[in-house]
Amino acid sequence: MAKAITEMELEEDTQKGKYLTFNLGSESYGIGIEYVIEIIGLLPITVVPELPVYIKGIMNLRGRIIPVMDMRLRFRKEFVDYDERTCIIVVEIGENSVGLIVDRVSEVTNIADEDIVDQPMLSSGTSNRYIKSIGKVGGEVKMLLDCDALLSHHESELISTIG
Repeated sequence: MAKAITEMELEEDTQKGKYLTFNLGSESYGIGIEYVIEIIGLLPITVVPELPVYIKGIMNLRGRIIPVMDMRLRFRKEFVDYDERTCIIVVEIGENSVGLIVDRVSEVTNIADEDIVDQPMLSSGTSNRYIKSIGKVGGEVKMLLDCDALLSHHESELISTIG
């Protein structure tokens, strides 16, 4: 007897291997499409005191208050002024919706399992906690993010109080 496929299983299956790719400077990253809620242009951001420097503040998205994180600053890269290509990827991380400011969004791309490799270990024997794996797309490399690692437990609790 054939097993009935639930709507959730079908949705998970259609999202498998799909990544929203974006750039920070010349580096290319990917986020599993299952985390992505929407992509929007820059909205006014209200600064909230005593937050980490990479949390730029909060925005009002159709009546919802959402914290906004600058991915350049999160990855300890140099800040650059925002321009017309800068956008916000709204993602769901655990119980929180968070806006991620990126230089530009590229596309949604399929990356087959055989084209995904573990991230290399650093010489110190550690790995980058934000990178889950590396995707090979054509002649390019995409660093695939571990969205759940973007916020520590403490940061997640902090954000849930302002979001």
